Amino acid sequence: MTAADAPVAIRATGLRKSYGSQVVLDGIDLEVPQGSVFALLGPNGAGKTTTVHILATLLAADGGSAFVGGHDVAREADAVRGLIGVTGQVSAVDKQFTGEENLRLIADLRHLGREEGRRRVAGLLERFDLVDAAGKPASTYSGGMRRRLDLAMTLIGDPRIIFLDEPTAGLDPRSRRVMWQAIRELVAGGVTILLTTQYLEEADRLADRIAILDRGRIVAQGTPAQLKRLVPGGHVRLTFADAAELDRAASSLEVLARDDEALSLLVPGSNGVSSLRALLDRLDAGSLVVTELSVQTPDLDDVFLTLTGDQDPAQVAVR
Repeated sequence: MTAADAPVAIRATGLRKSYGSQVVLDGIDLEVPQGSVFALLGPNGAGKTTTVHILATLLAADGGSAFVGGHDVAREADAVRGLIGVTGQVSAVDKQFTGEENLRLIADLRHLGREEGRRRVAGLLERFDLVDAAGKPASTYSGGMRRRLDLAMTLIGDPRIIFLDEPTAGLDPRSRRVMWQAIRELVAGGVTILLTTQYLEEADRLADRIAILDRGRIVAQGTPAQLKRLVPGGHVRLTFADAAELDRAASSLEVLARDDEALSLLVPGSNGVSSLRALLDRLDAGSLVVTELSVQTPDLDDVFLTLTGDQDPAQVAVR
């Protein structure tokens, strides 16, 4: 059975949320198959966390409907809470408690019973490589260890649907990959995960489907491969010797992104030789000296840069 054939674990239709005159969600639709990873991408303030909070019954929507595990999040909040786990941007770890005490606290709140609670705590400490640190205060843990403990606390109740709100923010590459492996193992066991992230590589590697949010609306949705096909060609990265040359180039070229620290620009460019030749001609005509040039095929960076920002979401075809 493919993801498309799987039962729907999460469905939202016309979801809306505003704070006064500020529209945060402007009628979004989502459908997440059971046993898959669905990633929400978007700039800061796009509505990702608000979406998670509504689906996790932490916030009431102003309009639309949402069902999680077949239950209406507005009318059957308790039933939804019994099915889900949530790992938010702000850690739920109590730094004064040890790792084991944090897990036991959640086990008690879940009314698991003494023996079952001990069994699950021991299993999760081993699963997330926290056995040696179990008796130490969480204040002594590294960021990666605290994030692993945070996810372990989410799993105490054995949820079948998990919301992960930027779970790897601020982690080093090694810790991030440990979290990725944990997510893959959960999905392999049939768990459904809705993930918000600003790391495009993370979404590309983990997600079965991705939705891009911009200013409260979904501007594109599909598999990573489908989204990449929305952007023709790729882009060219140009690196310059100094800031003055970078400024001159930025004022004369169409720029997708600028990195002042790296003295580099991303400019549009297809995979064809003619497109690259035209760019080189423009550089030559402007007497712009490039120290390094690299051609990159379309990736999620291209999709994100193309579909978010100044572009009107109403003018983008939602897939």
